[in-house]
Amino acid sequence: MKLKDGFITHSSGGEQILVAAGNEQFSGIVRSNDTAAFIVDCLKKETTEKQIVEKMAKIYDAPKDVISADVKKIIKTLRNIGAIDD
Repeated sequence: MKLKDGFITHSSGGEQILVAAGNEQFSGIVRSNDTAAFIVDCLKKETTEKQIVEKMAKIYDAPKDVISADVKKIIKTLRNIGAIDD
């Protein structure tokens, strides 16, 4: 899976903003905390949910099941707005 090309990100002031550019049906802004921003950044290249969890486990001091649940939640949100190509 990968973030669709029609979505761009911008980081400013400790916050990442995701917006649709072009012909995307989503017309809002998604503001992300550091954890969600990390996931979005991982999705800028072709990856899997498992690979994202593994990358996060190396950085964040949290149980893998908690990390996995967070990743699933963010990916679900991104899918719901049409931001991910599977």
